[in-house]
Amino acid sequence: MSEADPGDVSADAWSGVHRGPLRVGEWVRLVDGKGRKHNFALEAGKRFFSNRGHLDHDELIGREEGFTVTSSAGGEYLVFRPLLSEFVVSMPRGAAVVYPKDAAQIVAMADIFPGAHVVEAGVGSGALTCSLLRAVGPHGRVSSYERREEFADVARKNVGQFFGAGEDPHPAWQLTLGDLAEELPRSGERCDRIILDMLAPWECLDAAADALRPGGIVCAYVATTTQMSRFVETVRVHGGFTEPSAWESLVRDWHVEGLAVRPGHKMIGHTAFLVTARRMASGERAPRKTRRPAPGAYGPDYTGPRAGDAPEVDTED
Repeated sequence: MSEADPGDVSADAWSGVHRGPLRVGEWVRLVDGKGRKHNFALEAGKRFFSNRGHLDHDELIGREEGFTVTSSAGGEYLVFRPLLSEFVVSMPRGAAVVYPKDAAQIVAMADIFPGAHVVEAGVGSGALTCSLLRAVGPHGRVSSYERREEFADVARKNVGQFFGAGEDPHPAWQLTLGDLAEELPRSGERCDRIILDMLAPWECLDAAADALRPGGIVCAYVATTTQMSRFVETVRVHGGFTEPSAWESLVRDWHVEGLAVRPGHKMIGHTAFLVTARRMASGERAPRKTRRPAPGAYGPDYTGPRAGDAPEVDTED
């Protein structure tokens, strides 16, 4: 397969992978000898300033990425295009971004596949949207719903910036301003996966159940234990899904230098909880679970949704 023309906004260009010489409008990532990072979009005639002097954007434009450049005060910088994981943590934000570790879990554990139709509720700043668009590929589709116009505007710019088409809409992406619980049933869409990144994902569960194809997956991304509990119990009460799975991921880097091998001083700890469940076929219910709940789990202080006197939970893998 031949490489796409770097200036051509085609199906290949919409992959978010850019090759060839650095161009005006692209983001670059500069890293100095101490690991400090600087991210910015290239503009002809503009200068980058740091505590190590300045350098002209024109010195970078037209060169192949993967080189070092020296600033006016002798500072050396390594120059690359940012990876998606690097772009999303530095891009302009309207809302908090879905961190790369969680986006990777969503793509893998919600089984986002090429050609899938994925519905996303809560577009935020567009970080997860970029990962979903890459995962579904040129023959897939991502339909995003966002209640707040200011967040939608930021997401449009960030998605356009990453995929390199500026204000042009991504051909596989449709962004709708409104509440998924109202807009998705109105659209009549059927989809393979639904990702709920919002404060109250349980409010969208009925709409998600109606839109998901049998075997499809709903995935909630929530920040607190109370949100996680409410969503899990709502899924159980609904009855049209398999037993939900809930987890979080923690990432710890390591310092490796000769015999000095130890955990790093920085760690990406809790960012969010993820919950997934699969849609049953119409009229079907998953087998009843058999384990007695923990003592007090559904006592008088519990006010969330519950099926009967106490939901039954499976202990088997």
